[in-house]
Order: sequence, then C-alpha cells, then structure tokens
Amino acid sequence: MWGVPTGRTRAAYAASGRRAVRVTLVAATGFFLFRYGLDRPVAATYALFSTVALGGLSKIPGTGRQRAALTLRLLPVCWLLVVIGTYLSVQTWSAVAGMLVVGFVLAFSAVGGPRLAGAAPGLQLLYILPSFPPYDPGSLGDRLIGTTTGLALLIAAEALILPEPAPPPYRERLADSAQTAGHCATLLAEPPKVLNDAEIRAARDAGQALRSLTVPESERPAGPGVRDRALAQTGLATRTLLNRLVRLPAAPGDAPEPEVTAVLQAVARLATATATCLRAGPSPVAVYEELVAARAHLSALPGSAAPAPTPTSAAVLADGTVTAPAPQFPPAVLRRHAAVLEIADAALAMGTAADLAVRGRRASVEVAPGHFWYAATWAPFLWWHRVRGHAGRRSVFFQNAVRIALALTAARLVAGVDTLPHGFWALLATLTLTRTTMDETWSTIRLALAGTLAGALVTAGLLALVGTDTAVYAAVLPLWMLFAFTVGPVKGVGWAQGLFTVLVALVFAQLAPPTWQLAEVRLLDVLVGSAIGAVFGLLAWPRGAHDELRNAAAELLRRAAEIVVATSASVTRGAEPATPSSAPGHRSLQHAVILAESAYAQFQSEPTPFGGRRHAEPLPGVDWQATLMAGHHTLWGSKRLVDPPFPGLLPAAADSVSRLGDRVCGRMLLVSAALDPGGDTPAALLPLIDPAFEGPPTEPPGAPRLYYATVSWLDALITDLARIAHGEPEQDGTTAGQ
Repeated sequence: MWGVPTGRTRAAYAASGRRAVRVTLVAATGFFLFRYGLDRPVAATYALFSTVALGGLSKIPGTGRQRAALTLRLLPVCWLLVVIGTYLSVQTWSAVAGMLVVGFVLAFSAVGGPRLAGAAPGLQLLYILPSFPPYDPGSLGDRLIGTTTGLALLIAAEALILPEPAPPPYRERLADSAQTAGHCATLLAEPPKVLNDAEIRAARDAGQALRSLTVPESERPAGPGVRDRALAQTGLATRTLLNRLVRLPAAPGDAPEPEVTAVLQAVARLATATATCLRAGPSPVAVYEELVAARAHLSALPGSAAPAPTPTSAAVLADGTVTAPAPQFPPAVLRRHAAVLEIADAALAMGTAADLAVRGRRASVEVAPGHFWYAATWAPFLWWHRVRGHAGRRSVFFQNAVRIALALTAARLVAGVDTLPHGFWALLATLTLTRTTMDETWSTIRLALAGTLAGALVTAGLLALVGTDTAVYAAVLPLWMLFAFTVGPVKGVGWAQGLFTVLVALVFAQLAPPTWQLAEVRLLDVLVGSAIGAVFGLLAWPRGAHDELRNAAAELLRRAAEIVVATSASVTRGAEPATPSSAPGHRSLQHAVILAESAYAQFQSEPTPFGGRRHAEPLPGVDWQATLMAGHHTLWGSKRLVDPPFPGLLPAAADSVSRLGDRVCGRMLLVSAALDPGGDTPAALLPLIDPAFEGPPTEPPGAPRLYYATVSWLDALITDLARIAHGEPEQDGTTAGQ
C-alpha cells in the first residue's frame, strides 16, 4: 500500500501539484495584501475564498488557458452572486429562498457541458459566503474588490504559471479518423476491393478513438452551440462511415461495377477533404457535390432482383413497339448497392457536419433542414432547446440540480434557525459531500467525518499551542495550503477534509482571536452538513443514474419501435411519409436519445458501492451504448427511406418488409421490457437472437432497390438489438450530443 507510487499516481501528484502552486500563490498573495498590507479583512477573506472556489473546489476540465478563459467569462456571474448573497442575507427566509433558486440554477447549468458543470460548485460557494450574517451592504465594495482581485490573479496564474500539455483537440481526432475512412474507401474502390485484417483493425481503432470515454473531458463536444453539436455529429457520422466500410459486402464475381466504384472513389475524396477541412483547410463543398452526383446516379439505376436465372424477355407495346427489357440484377448485387448508398449517406453527413463545425453558420455545404436542424438556429434558442430537453424528472441533470438545491436550502435553514456558528462550513460540507447515489454519499461521508475528526484534533492542538500569535499562522498558511491542495485531491475525500479543516482554522485565526473551540465548531458543522446531504441523497433518486439508465434505454426502444412500424408502412404503401423529420414521432425519439445519453454519461462516472467505476452494471452484460446506437440508426434510416417518399412495393416485397418490420418492432419492445420490467412483466428468459433472424430473409423475386435499402436498415437494427443482449462493444457511433 505504501510502496513506490505508480506512474499514474506520480502523474496525479504532478497535476495536483501544479494546481496547488497556482492556487496557493494567488490565494496567499490576495489574502496577505488585503489583510496585512491594506488592513481590509473583508476583502482579504473574499480574495482567498474566490480563489479557492474557482481554483480549488471547481474541477474545470481543460488546460490552464481554457480555465482562464472560462473564469474570465464567469467574472460578471461571480459579481452578481456576491451582490445577491449580500442583500438576501438580511433575513434567514430570504437567504434560504435565494439558496433554493441559485442552488438549482447553478447545478442545472451542467446541461451546458463539462466546463460549466465543473465550475458550478465554485459558483455555489460565491453565493453561500456572502449569504450569511452579518447583513452588511456597506461592505459590498470590499467584497467585490476582494473577489475581483482574487479571480483576476487566478486568471493570470492559470494562463501563465506551470502550463499543462494540451491534449490533442477533438477536431484532430476526427481528422485522423476521416483520413482512415478515406484510405479504406480507396482500397474498396480498387481491386481486389477488400480490406485485410490490419486495415479492419485500423478502421475500428479509428472509430474507438472517437468514443466519448476515450476523449479528455475538456475536448468533448458537449455544449449546446452549433459548432459543438456539429462536432458531435461529425464524430457519429465518421464512426458510422468506418463501420459501414468494414461491413461492405464483397463484390460478387469480377463483373465491372462503374457506378459503385464512382461512389466509393467520391467517398474517399470527400473523407480526405473533410480531414483537411477539420485541420482548418477549405470547405469540402466541391467533392461533396461530386458524391451527391455519384450517389444519385447509382440510386437512379433501373432494375430489380432477377426472379429466375433466365433472361428477361422484351415487352411489346400495343402499337407493336418492342421495348428493351428492364435490367435485372442478382440479389447480391442489389444488397451491395444498398450498402454502398448507406456508405455515401454517412460520408455526406460527415462532410456537412464537419463544415458546420469549422465554419458555423457560414458553412458552404448545403444543409439538410431536418438532419441539421440546429444549423440556422440562434444560440439562445439552442440553449432553450437544451434546457427544455432536460427540464423534467427523467433527466439526470434535473435530478442532480433538485437534489443539491434542496440539500443546500435545508442546510442554510438549519444554520439560520439554529444560529449555527460558522454555518458557512455546514453548507460547504453539504456541497462537497453530496453525491449522485446514496451508496457513494454514505461512503464519502464516512471518510470525510474521519478526516475532519483528525483535522479537528490537529487544529485544537495547534490553536492551544500557538494561541493568538498571528505571525505563526501567517507563516504556516501558504505551506499548509500547498500541501493540502497537492495531497488532498490524490489521497481522497478523507485527507482533503482533514487538511482543509486545518486550513480554514489558519485563515480564521488571522481574522479574529482564535480558541481551541474553533476545531469543535468545524467538526459540528461538517457533521450537520454531511447529515443533511445524506438525508437528501436518500430521499432524492438515491440510485443516481443506475435506475434512470434502465428507464431511459427502455423508453428509447419503445419510441424506436413506433418509428420502425410507421416507416415500414410508409415504404410498403408508397404514400406520403407517416413520420417525416418534423413529426412528433421523430421528436419524441430524439428527446429519448438525449435523456438516455445524459443518463449513460453520468452512469459512466458513478463509482460502485465498493469503489472503482462502472463495474456494478444495473444489468450485467448489457451493452448500453448499443441501445443508443439503435436510437440513432432508427432516426437516420427512417429519414433516409421516407424523405422524399418513394413508390410503393409490390405485394410480395411489401409483405416481406411488413413482416420483418413487425418482428424488429416486437423485438425492440421485448428488449425494452427486459431492460426495465414492470411489476407484472413476465419473467421468461429472452433469447439473445430472434430465431426469425438467424438467416437472411426470403427475398421475393423482382424486388426493387427500395426493398433492399429497407432490409439493410432493419438488418442493422437487428444487429444493434443482438449487441445489446450480448454486451459486445459497438463499432458504430453514439453520443451525437443534443
């Protein structure tokens, strides 16, 4: 246990050490400047705690320059929080009401992405600090001066002192993956038109590199703006393209296929142009248009599946004119054509999204209104769309915001009613110890109380020994701060709470005459704050994302099943599409995908009751990302098949598509019931593979290209459903980011 630190531990100490140097330098400078240089203790307190709030308590992902840029943009918010907290502290009820509203808004701001989520705890602290008595609007000037000075020094330190190496940006990952896709498409367009094992592994590795879990949190495109949404959709389209290239059926025989070759060559050129665009190159609009033309030529080829190996006879019209026979192809050729068209669709989506990601609303590529609905939407409306999508009890962002807001409100009420000494510490304990699951909260509280007790004993001894000699406290403060912010984040919450207990004692001992009872007050406040956090952790969604993931995945599959049936019916009828991209069916599935993705993202970050992460699955062996894939594939395939509408199928082909669509729908409903069973759901075992899907479907003679395109889409959904049950890692993309 106490051996030589591993490489990962050394790296963790190095990262926390750099952060500790910056926080210590800024906090100590601001505190000593105002406390001893200018004799303004209020400004000194706010200079120190504003630095600790956004430099220590907040976990903003990214490099120092990225954190500095965010802190600069949040500076007006910090001023507003200090002003609101100062004026609402006039009465306990006003401070409590303000805590409820501010606590919820700041916690719910996590819908804006990981950087806002990381900054939220520090912003909470900047309201909590001034919301406690004494009610002193006259000191607001000093409070704002201290806050501004601390944050200005922190911005400079983050940008200039001990910069961290920047991880490769997500756009660079996308460019590398697009380049790999272009290479694969080139190989498939030239004899022998196959990928070897090494090339298949390279394609799959390129797709895996775009998974959100392999991307540093600071580089994940999770914001609600146009560019972030487009980056996320570029990743999804690129992973889809790579997967479809790997799964392209082999060419039957040696017969020339100029139309297929033209499409694959255009895909290769567009993938290469997309990689160049992502590296700040020109727009891929020219090669995009080439692929559009090549795809249109392939999809416009006449013909259907040959009903028999005999040649088709010519037709004789009423006036005696002899017409040329309609070209007919073997089913294997039509299946390959359908797969190539799907490859082209994925490449076109990738090129469009990449141009949007680089140029925003000035993109040159023509944007489809349904698939890229956000391209022409103003930023406030995109934010409203994101907020509205999560404003419900099924969103984990909403659940987390309600949980922490109620806990902080209760803690502020207890501190005000009972006049808890230094009640600020109780709210700080509630803020830092409340977790998204009850198991994690309880484990955290036990460690925190043990650490606080140890810190209180050290504090009591220090205060009793040193007394009122502030020079000693001033000399020890920067050294202890450096040690606390270096060791605490690596050793865990117990060490962090114990070290912070001594730290706050060193600070307050320089603001007022100290006694050993300060350690007792600190322990009492942490006990009260942690107890309140435990209560609300138990009452408000105690299992965090574990239960919500099951519900969200099941709801997603139920919505997808509705669209599968409606799309199959539209294809067979040949009428106007039953679910166009603007219809409620698609909007409901898009919303279900949003909630499932956010639940899955939180589930990935929640520790198990026994430590570690992501090992206590809510259902062992389930591939949750395959569920998200099924949702995305349902949306993409449905839009491609019914918009614009095609002529209907002949009776034999229509019957085959209807039956296959019904089976896929039924399978989705069965899997959804297995993921989130109701009270009276039958407990029968669900076979991993539907026996009806163990072989290729019976192909009706004379089936048109639309039939094969529909079957190809349904077959991809079958693969997704089998992957959910098998728990195998996916090769396609998810997390499109709504």
